[in-house]
Amino acid sequence: MRQRTHENVATVLVDPAVLSTFELDLMAHDFRVWPVHSVPTFVDAPRLAFQLRRSLIDWSRGAWSVAAEWTVVWITFGESWLNGDEPIPWPAHSALWDKLAEYRDHVRYNLGLGGVPPLSVRREPH
Repeated sequence: MRQRTHENVATVLVDPAVLSTFELDLMAHDFRVWPVHSVPTFVDAPRLAFQLRRSLIDWSRGAWSVAAEWTVVWITFGESWLNGDEPIPWPAHSALWDKLAEYRDHVRYNLGLGGVPPLSVRREPH
């Protein structure tokens, strides 16, 4: 298996009031939730989160103005959804969109995935 050159992500605005519950629920289905403002891959992650939020709000032409202070997250697929170097299978996409639909009052997103540099948890040296 080759090293990943990018990570497939769904970019989602999440109401902070449900973020913890949302994250735990998605983890139980092998999706990973990455608050963009704290991802270690980007030097100025808080600025990136601000820009993404603003871009999504602008794209919606005000329809998502309720989400102006919400948390921007990237959602990735855990190991159970992956098949080596193969693309993310359609059942994984469907499972994610179905899960997001359960939170329809507390999330805003566009269907589709983007790509970012691989995300990983920083580990302390032993």
